[in-house]
Amino acid sequence: MKSLFAALLCIPVVVCAAVATEAPGEIAWQQHAQRVHIIRDNWGIAHVYGKSDADAVFGMIYAQAEDDFNRIEHNYLTNLGWLAQAEGDSALYSDLRARLFIDVGRLQQQYRAAPPWLKSLMDAWSEGLNYFLSTHSAVHPKVIRHFEPWMALSFTEGSIGGDIETVDLKKLETFYASAAPPTARSGASTDPVPEEFPGGSNGFALAPQLTASGHAMLWINPHTSYYFRSELQMVSEAGLDVYGAVTWGQFFVYQGFNAHNGWMHTSYGGDAIDEYAEDVVRKPDGLYYRYGPELRKLGVSVISIPVKQAAGLAKRSFTVYHSHHGPIIRAENGKWIAVKLLQVPVPALSQSFLRTKTSDYASFRKTQDMRTDTSNNTVYADSAGTIAYFHGNFIPKRDTSFDFTHPVDGSNPATEWHGPHAIADTITLLNPSNGWLFNSNNWPFSAAGAQSPKVENYPRYMWTKGENPRGPHAVEVLSKLRNATLDSLIAAGYDGHLTAFDILLPPLIQAYDALPAADPRRAGLREAIDTLRAWDRRTSADSVATAVAIFWGQGLIERLGAAARDADEPAYDYLVDKLTDAERIDGLSAALAKLQQDFGRWQIAWGEINRFQRLTGDIVQPFDDARPSLPVGFASSQWGALASFDSSKPRKTKKIYGSTGNSFVAAVDFGPTIHAKAIMSGGESGDPSSPHFSDQALMFSQGHFRDVLFYPEEVRAHAERSYQPGQ
Repeated sequence: MKSLFAALLCIPVVVCAAVATEAPGEIAWQQHAQRVHIIRDNWGIAHVYGKSDADAVFGMIYAQAEDDFNRIEHNYLTNLGWLAQAEGDSALYSDLRARLFIDVGRLQQQYRAAPPWLKSLMDAWSEGLNYFLSTHSAVHPKVIRHFEPWMALSFTEGSIGGDIETVDLKKLETFYASAAPPTARSGASTDPVPEEFPGGSNGFALAPQLTASGHAMLWINPHTSYYFRSELQMVSEAGLDVYGAVTWGQFFVYQGFNAHNGWMHTSYGGDAIDEYAEDVVRKPDGLYYRYGPELRKLGVSVISIPVKQAAGLAKRSFTVYHSHHGPIIRAENGKWIAVKLLQVPVPALSQSFLRTKTSDYASFRKTQDMRTDTSNNTVYADSAGTIAYFHGNFIPKRDTSFDFTHPVDGSNPATEWHGPHAIADTITLLNPSNGWLFNSNNWPFSAAGAQSPKVENYPRYMWTKGENPRGPHAVEVLSKLRNATLDSLIAAGYDGHLTAFDILLPPLIQAYDALPAADPRRAGLREAIDTLRAWDRRTSADSVATAVAIFWGQGLIERLGAAARDADEPAYDYLVDKLTDAERIDGLSAALAKLQQDFGRWQIAWGEINRFQRLTGDIVQPFDDARPSLPVGFASSQWGALASFDSSKPRKTKKIYGSTGNSFVAAVDFGPTIHAKAIMSGGESGDPSSPHFSDQALMFSQGHFRDVLFYPEEVRAHAERSYQPGQ
């Protein structure tokens, strides 16, 4: 019998002129390339077939680089702390933050000590990128002209916003900008706090009892910045066959499925990062900090960061400090704050890859037992009909008498971590009798309706967020699903109910109704109130009420966000709990005035304002009201929208252009044969000249999905190009 790889080689190959090179490693590159076959389907999505897992890694990273090398390099410049070499002073403190945690020498040592199987994947990863650069002379890296295998250890977990991004850059700069940071500060920091990003993700799993096919189904709906991940398939003759979303530059499918099971990660799991307030004491021979009855010497080192300048690279050097808890990141209330987080890149990268080769719940659970995933919840489904939920993965044991949501006393040994919790002790669900489970970045105590875990059974640090408006919305749609199909699952994931306004609007309408008859605002606001009163609270492109409600709610958040932060409360919760009638009424007047100012009338449909536009391959997209765009009926997740469509802030245009929210989205049916549908924001390629730069834009803007091509015969039937790396 022919191997899969041999069968694929029978496909006619489009041959392009190869670029000759004498670069080191050419023989290894060519050997990999000869064992790899790539088929691009009619959406430009790469299906990569290799003899070994390492061959598949070589081919997939080569294909990713074809689609958007710029994003790959940018991610590694960011994670290695080298971004200032490309972007100058604006990236200086981002680099400093990364370098507080990343040490090149240590990564190189960890690479050398890694298991041989993982080293082979890291080797293939760097070889694939270097082969791409050797065969694409028109691509000009900003900094990294040669990739080393150890670099893969700097970026081991595919979430948007890694653990270190919890470190506030402004406060880091305030602390380290001077040559000699003060040993104490009084009072809380007065630095402005940025608005909390309202995004998130949704994962649903349905048991066979609720589906028309009698198979388990999975809804994969990450909310990220657009174009944050590529979509591809990796196949090897060593048992790898996985499809889904891959964060640019990584060699594992982060959210996706194989022939047996699938996984969707959402953020805001168990608390895995803590801050310690260190009591620093200056002595003649240096700085110390209190720990129990003793003084410990504060660690001191120098970090030198190359920075791009007009005349070339300059260096900025920082003297940085760390306690045994971790690096010092700011000063607050007379103490220095150290941050503690898990740093085990080899096991973390191993877990990320190994989960893609699991074949059932037992093998998937075994990868979860590695406990290196610090930022994710996981929604799971498989072909045996099992559905499961894991709230967090690595969660340290702590003394519950301390409040770890704020910096704890670093001088008290009782605040130390005591190893990770066993998965069996964390918040999990397995095959709840109701037949569904979910997470929407909310707390886990509504994850399966009445079958959910009970809050009183777990320590407070096992979850980091409370309920959000998407939680009740998910319960609403999942509770109604019966005989679900892929199409009805997609419809549930795109249900337009904005549940936040079920709570927020009635008090506004009551406040209006309570206005004195002679109050001039009654006449001025009557038409808008009638519009909101009649609204079914479902978002759509042709809805005027949607535009009025969102401009009203967003305006309130912008005006009252600082007060919410001062109250240590999420902005939405503050609007529910603390808003006065006067603020509600004044907010509506302001929203109508803003709509009138920007669009010449307040009676404007949401889709005329809310738009999708992709103009360039830039990592941060520009937007232009004068250029073509598409109407979108979706809304921000902060209002309860499951299909999230949100804009970057501050907004520089009158219209609202989506930049975050639904990105790669998929619905999967796990029968003996996999059936799946998916959509991606814009298109697979980051090149504006490519036909796959925006070929999915219209479908994306309307929530229409395409069929996933998973099996070789399907891929071959829709092949647009078939080739080997270098051709």
